[in-house]
Amino acid sequence: MKYFLIILFFAVAIALGVGFYIKVDDEATGKLIIGLSLMVGFLVLMPSFIYHRWKDKDVKDYMLNKENIMKMHEYQKKKKL
Repeated sequence: MKYFLIILFFAVAIALGVGFYIKVDDEATGKLIIGLSLMVGFLVLMPSFIYHRWKDKDVKDYMLNKENIMKMHEYQKKKKL
């Protein structure tokens, strides 16, 4: 998954660069390439990146509940000493 994300990121970045380069000569084709690369970036790259980063995480660790507030207070007290 990591390599898929890296390859897809560079593909989207290169497609954006090519789109801006082609836009100088042929505006319609350049805008099409830019738009398609942005769609792939937002509809494929971002969700797969978010899934990759959150797949082994527990959401309860990041929620602000009474137990986590107490942990934060204890951490701040230890930090001040």
